[in-house]
Amino acid sequence: MDPILEANRAETGTAVSIELSVVVPIYNEEESVRPLVTRIREAMADFGKPWELILVNDGSTDATLVNARKELAIGDLRLKIVELQRNFGQTAAMQAGIDIAAGRLIATLDGDLQNDPRDIPAMVTAIEERELDLLVGWRKNRQDGLFLRKIPSWCANYLIGKITGVKLHDYGCSLKVYQASIIKQVKLMGEMHRFIPAWVAGVVPSSRIGEMPVTHHARQHGTSKYGISRTFRVILDLLSVLFFMRYKARPGHFFGSIGLAAGGLSALILFYLFIDKFVLGNDIGTRPMLIVGVMLFLSSVQLITTGILSEMMARLYSGENDTPPYIVRKVFDREGSDA
Repeated sequence: MDPILEANRAETGTAVSIELSVVVPIYNEEESVRPLVTRIREAMADFGKPWELILVNDGSTDATLVNARKELAIGDLRLKIVELQRNFGQTAAMQAGIDIAAGRLIATLDGDLQNDPRDIPAMVTAIEERELDLLVGWRKNRQDGLFLRKIPSWCANYLIGKITGVKLHDYGCSLKVYQASIIKQVKLMGEMHRFIPAWVAGVVPSSRIGEMPVTHHARQHGTSKYGISRTFRVILDLLSVLFFMRYKARPGHFFGSIGLAAGGLSALILFYLFIDKFVLGNDIGTRPMLIVGVMLFLSSVQLITTGILSEMMARLYSGENDTPPYIVRKVFDREGSDA
């Protein structure tokens, strides 16, 4: 039995309707787990509605899972711990938590204590009052290094906003609040968690995506999982996002447009050479332009046929591939049971 499906079935069978699910991916954060849970409980003490906490252990190799399971003994905390079979990355861990979440709203944040859980109740109020589907945290006073974290982040935020059309100050902040019905329509893959607003903009108008300033703390325990190399991955991921946002449902238009452009240029070159050969009587057999024209024609044929094949594949696999980007080993709840 799939543990996520089983856990959701058990949750929906109760009379309690969960208002908010707090999802936290954690990876090698053994020193942060206990203070993280404590801070979340304190922040949600006056929330006034049923809520749950979901910790997703993303294949940690230290005592993160052991320390997390100790928190199951807390009597007034509705806690679920999802143990992934290995390290799948933050995006897949976040997807696992979202899949199992039973709340009408879902909040996500990092497990390194840099996001402040005290911002969550205010964000929940704001997303309701502003009638948004996604509210993104803006680390206005970010407590990170200038050259290795802040400047690359500013550049990435500018590029992402420019290309996707979703204007936000801080795409990379993990502290976000979603309408569950919306975020569950979005399938997160690869390292695309930083592009969540762009993916959400694919299912709702960008006017229903907002942001608000949130508190940001310096890292207290452990080491950062990110470095300067992330900047280059962001650029590559951004190209993928651009392709999927514009051509996911019609990839043939992408390849076909390039193919038609190459074919048009080829036609002009070959027509010119035809006139030069048969009207003006010049020899064209050794001219590089002839080779260029022929190569452009062949490239045009290949690109157009590739576009047709990609359209066929998109229609064949659309809606059929439901394999999640992670594997769950166990799901723990307060009673210590696992599915």
